[in-house]
Amino acid sequence: MRIPTDSAGQSRCRVRILLSLIFATAMLAVPGSVAAETVDLDLVLAGGRVIDPASGLDAVRNVGVRAGRIVAISEEALFGQREIDVSNHVVAPGFIDLHTHSVTPLGQRYQLLDGVTTALELEAGTYPIESFGSALGDGARIHYGASAGWGSARLEALFGLRITDTLATRPQLIGWRGYWTVLKSLFTGRPDDLFSRSASESDIARIRAKLASALDNGALGIGVPLDYFSEGTGSAELEMIFGLAAERETIVFIHVRRGVNGDPAGLREALTLAEKTGAALHVCHITHNAMRNIDLFLREIREARGREVDVSTELLPYNAGSALISSAVFGRDWRRIFAIDYADVEWAATGMRFDEATFDEYREKHPEGQVVHHYLKEEWTRRALLEPGVIVVSDLLPMVDEESMVAPHNGAFAKILGRYVREAGLLDWSTALARMTQLPADRLAAFYPRFARKGRIAVGADADITVFDPETVIDRATYGDPFQASAGIHSVVVAGKVAVDNGTLVEHVYAGERVTAEAAK
Repeated sequence: MRIPTDSAGQSRCRVRILLSLIFATAMLAVPGSVAAETVDLDLVLAGGRVIDPASGLDAVRNVGVRAGRIVAISEEALFGQREIDVSNHVVAPGFIDLHTHSVTPLGQRYQLLDGVTTALELEAGTYPIESFGSALGDGARIHYGASAGWGSARLEALFGLRITDTLATRPQLIGWRGYWTVLKSLFTGRPDDLFSRSASESDIARIRAKLASALDNGALGIGVPLDYFSEGTGSAELEMIFGLAAERETIVFIHVRRGVNGDPAGLREALTLAEKTGAALHVCHITHNAMRNIDLFLREIREARGREVDVSTELLPYNAGSALISSAVFGRDWRRIFAIDYADVEWAATGMRFDEATFDEYREKHPEGQVVHHYLKEEWTRRALLEPGVIVVSDLLPMVDEESMVAPHNGAFAKILGRYVREAGLLDWSTALARMTQLPADRLAAFYPRFARKGRIAVGADADITVFDPETVIDRATYGDPFQASAGIHSVVVAGKVAVDNGTLVEHVYAGERVTAEAAK
């Protein structure tokens, strides 16, 4: 983590964060020990292979849980109100997903069955933050949270359109701007250019105020899906975002501008801003931006860290992207950018591949439809997965119902374990688990110390635990049939409650909580 030297005030703030992180971490006992008063345990996971990447523990242990926390890790027998025999299974920290767009009942269901206990919408974020998670209805099966959504705040500031959540079919109209946007659409026959209009100085001030308000109300950093707003977003607006993040001691989660296949300009822009302002930076889905230049992108991130830029990155283990056919991504020279052609794009609902005529027809007649564009190579994914410090995410798109097709990212974590650890031997178990537990927890804990209790099997840690069979864990979802749960996930514990029991989701357990900046401290 970088401690800026351009301001004594900034240095003191970062030091306070480090001290709070050290204090929170010190509250966790060394794994392998038994805490006092281990009687009256709520739950015991007995005889499993406990792998805790944070401490290096990899041994058969019994794990005791009480009141939502891990209170005992022992070689000796433990006794509780419920005991689950997990012999021949791996007991790991619950998986933490920093990049999901599916905080929905169905999305949480499938993520839970993939071993995820905390799923966060940090790339796009949301605005207003207070409405986040409203689609969950009866309750949350897993923990959830979001960043302040710059894109959503921008749409409201410039156009008066408020999109309350990812499932909103109609935006709420805010003030005269909202009504003017609709009237202009009616008279011209097309909506205003929502993704390419430049922001004026007063617009930027309004966007800043909205982002600051979201941070005040619990947003976990600022989400910047810049690539979708590339044409209209200038340097002054970006400097405002990074400056605000530095001022508020938080992270910018960015989908960088994407140029022609392998162009590093977007990454360099983000790294330069992070270095200039002192803001922390997280670069989303590195392979999907770097493409053929993955080695260059990874090297430039390493070199930036050498200059004390606070930067991290992530990958999702899928070699395709998915977006609305009407999105700005396909308004540019996308065939040149992605180095693909029409036949490499499929209609998500049916699997139909396009030609030029059908693509133009569907883009005009079905703008709300989802497409999958296949533009990555497996060697790029493997290269990024081997890079030290890279975090695993799902980038799961909104799962509304099982009739609306989506990309099969609901198996992301089981795919890493089954295909890249067991089958390919690309990583060992502990290294792979670190990328989906300890690393994302530590990235957030530097700013929100509450996360120091997540991503580890340790006395005092939150009892968010995933148990899987190392011989059978695997993803089963495909592009043609995405609604398949991962195999080999034996048990998942969320906040001390058994939410998946012997591979079956426990229907009436809603132990997840919304994680906000205030609650995370």
